Amino acid sequence: MSNKLEITLKRSVIGGTQVQRKTVEALGLKKIRQSVVLEDTPSVRGMINKVSHLVDVKDA
Repeated sequence: MSNKLEITLKRSVIGGTQVQRKTVEALGLKKIRQSVVLEDTPSVRGMINKVSHLVDVKDA
C-alpha cells in the first residue's frame, strides 16, 4: 500500500508568482486551512517543494 500525504494550505498565494499559484491549484487547494490527501509520488513531492513555504505536510 502506498503512503498518503495530508497537505494543508497555511498561507495565501496573494503576492506569489504565477507558478506558485498554479502549483497550489494543481495540488487541489483553494482556501487557507483547506486540506487534501494525495498519494506520495515524486510529482506531488516536487509540487510541495515548490510551495513549501505555503503548505504544511503530514503523513495521512
